[in-house]
Amino acid sequence: MPSLRVLTYNIHQLRDDPVAVAEILRRSEADVVAVQEPPRGPLGRPRLARLAQAAGYDVAVAGGGARTTALLVRRGTRATTAQDVRLPWRPFRTRRGLAMADVQGVRVISAHLSLDEAERVRHLRRLVLLVRAAPGGCVVAGDLNEEPGGPTWRRLGLHLHDLTAASGPTFTARRPRRRLDAVLATSGITGWGARRLDAEPASTASDHLPVVVDLRW
Repeated sequence: MPSLRVLTYNIHQLRDDPVAVAEILRRSEADVVAVQEPPRGPLGRPRLARLAQAAGYDVAVAGGGARTTALLVRRGTRATTAQDVRLPWRPFRTRRGLAMADVQGVRVISAHLSLDEAERVRHLRRLVLLVRAAPGGCVVAGDLNEEPGGPTWRRLGLHLHDLTAASGPTFTARRPRRRLDAVLATSGITGWGARRLDAEPASTASDHLPVVVDLRW
């Protein structure tokens, strides 16, 4: 039975402790890392590349339309049809996007939805279209900026099931009280061993805790 370990992690643009972030990625032994809030600006891509190299990963998708997301794959893991997808934008809002690639026959999408509910709805429409267009199984991993039970979760629940329901709250990393980060998948993909990575130095590496889950299909 095929398997894939997926980690989702909002790394807060590496503003807190990049060395600790790299250590957490190494310890996770994930095959794919869905990144939210990668470093931005002229030096953003080189900084993300250095993080990936230090942790034993290659950058599959970064920059361009991916904006606030990226995808890393474990060195030696093949990612195909890698794409950056721009999301609708309005002035005075953060430009957002999605990072997407096929890994071991599964389409993985890194998502970082808006803090604004109305904008989340617009972005969700685009995300759902991509999920429905996937040629096989699809995984959405990311920071939904909404807690379970909200409208975003209900809409996603029509197409995906939550593989990380038992992982616990992820925000803030120092005092986690809200579960904003999750891995969801289409039918036919099951998850086991879902957990947040909260051992030190996770509480100071970023403002979110990462979540990891093993997939089977």
